[in-house]
Amino acid sequence: MDKKIIVRHRWSIHILMRYKSVLIGGTILLIYILLAIFGPLIVPQGPDEQNLFSALQPPSRRHPLGTDELGRDLLSRLIHGGRYSLLVTLISAVLASLIGVPMGLIAGYKGGVLGNLIIRIIDFALTFPTLVLAIIVATIFGMGLRGLVFAIVASFFPPIARLTYIVTLSICQKDFVLAAQALGAGNLRILMHHVFRNIAGPILVEISLRAGQAVLVATSLGFLGLGVSPPTPEWGTIMSRGMNFLFVAPHIVIATGMLISLSILGFNLLADGLRDMLDPRMRRLIWKLK
Repeated sequence: MDKKIIVRHRWSIHILMRYKSVLIGGTILLIYILLAIFGPLIVPQGPDEQNLFSALQPPSRRHPLGTDELGRDLLSRLIHGGRYSLLVTLISAVLASLIGVPMGLIAGYKGGVLGNLIIRIIDFALTFPTLVLAIIVATIFGMGLRGLVFAIVASFFPPIARLTYIVTLSICQKDFVLAAQALGAGNLRILMHHVFRNIAGPILVEISLRAGQAVLVATSLGFLGLGVSPPTPEWGTIMSRGMNFLFVAPHIVIATGMLISLSILGFNLLADGLRDMLDPRMRRLIWKLK
């Protein structure tokens, strides 16, 4: 029994090694998660501890990423800010999926007046650029974590719903779905056991891509002053304040920008790897090449 478990474990590692995008992207995101959880325990000082005599200092042994205009440790503020960014991204991705996926499933499977109404709503929402729609929603609900989440969810559930609708239409024309309908299977059973199981792959890839864009939208709203209000350490707010001292202390903008870019890269690499793993044609091609 132990030998079977060891062989299976080695085979799983062997498979993952063929999808380096998943490994690299997953490793980047895992580091971010570990820093968000345990980072505050190892940083030299709290995110709000001020020392005006140490303001705008470049990176040093005491402050690895330097300090801001109030002498606060930049590394500490970025790590604490990662908590808010990851929390907003996770909540937004889950809520956007819980709204978009059922809407797409119902519109693609049922059709009719209800399906057309859902698609019209989705198409109307998609006419707005993502950031513009997020700004409108954030302005309505106000600053803070709640407004930030609502803004991102409103921006990202329409494309998820649209993709779900398209792949659901394709799957519903398959013989196994038509056979299940002919045998009298209930709509819920068909949706869960026949339709959703076959479209989960593309939806998962789309959610991963949208999660990376959620980081960008959240930081953009923070940069514009529509995110979490100061002195809460949030990446977009930190970069916005750092722009005032770009030529005096460029390390603030550079460090924050690199942190944001790496997080987005992690989500994008993970999405690319999941696409290769879940797409049978891409999986066969990769195994032939390697």
